[in-house]
Amino acid sequence: MTVTVRSFAKINLGLRIGAAREDGFHELVTVYQTIGLHDVIRVSVGRGSGIEIRCADPRVPRDESNTCFRIVEKALGVLKIKSRAVIEIEKRLPVQGGLGGASANAVAALLGLERAVKKSLPASERLRIAGEVGSDLPLFLVGGTVLGVGRGEQVYPLQDLPAMPCVVVTPGVGVSTPKAFAEWDRRMAVLAEKPAELRSARTLRLRSGQAHKSARPHTSFPHTSRDRIIELGRGLSAWLSETYSSAPSDLLTGRGRAENPLLWLVRAGIENDFEQVVFPEYPELSEGKRALERAGAVYASLSGSGSTLYGLFRSRAEAAKAAGRLRTAGWAAQATVTLPRRAYWKKFLVSSV
Repeated sequence: MTVTVRSFAKINLGLRIGAAREDGFHELVTVYQTIGLHDVIRVSVGRGSGIEIRCADPRVPRDESNTCFRIVEKALGVLKIKSRAVIEIEKRLPVQGGLGGASANAVAALLGLERAVKKSLPASERLRIAGEVGSDLPLFLVGGTVLGVGRGEQVYPLQDLPAMPCVVVTPGVGVSTPKAFAEWDRRMAVLAEKPAELRSARTLRLRSGQAHKSARPHTSFPHTSRDRIIELGRGLSAWLSETYSSAPSDLLTGRGRAENPLLWLVRAGIENDFEQVVFPEYPELSEGKRALERAGAVYASLSGSGSTLYGLFRSRAEAAKAAGRLRTAGWAAQATVTLPRRAYWKKFLVSSV
């Protein structure tokens, strides 16, 4: 039996990097959002033993370093199944692009395996296995708008909001996440040696309501990692209090402003801390963000550590027009939509044979 599933991508609606932990990871706060772009995963199980990864893209590993291999190996052990599993990955998403492609592939492989063997793991066991394999795997077991904390693996489903048009730009550069974290740590170490008045300058601007007048990264010294986590937490709390306390009609109309509630989150001051370390190293990514803004995006950001960028648009027509303009200017751009939780699971399964 072969099971075919879609492996949807994600973007990060804001990302705050906290202090380094004893296990080598960093404390994070982010809002994940699944989107309509996807890979296709086919899972088949037969006689024999072992796991085979098939993919036409030479950049995708086919050994135990592949996240699909690792999660299927763990699942077979927990399910006590001795069979040969073949995982075929049809790549449509960029490799190492900040869209969570490899992580989404792994979760799709896990759920495809369950269907292929006609056995299901408890939801808590799925989350445990996913979290062991990678920090951003668990979000794909939820879908839609998801709060991520800890190292990103602790996930909490947020209110399922209406789809919002967006444009994804994939520059032809690769960003190393470990190197980005290392540069962040270096900058924070330098900051710690600065006078207290410099460290608190941005905090004072935030309290006076002068923050987030531009989607571009701040050029002043950031305040401490702990303060940055608290800052985003407050913004998220304000956003959640608005969305959860609003009547359904208010959510859909933006209290008379005909606005998607995701834009309320933008006004909460969301930013991606990785932009501060990635943009100086890769100026073309900063230019890509500005290109999205010039094309009409109401909010543009790096996704994860990059190199993918995205912009949110008020209508599908505006997103399609912007994607066309960006492609004409030489950018690899695709128009898509954010994918609410209900749509995520409705479109997840392609077919079973």
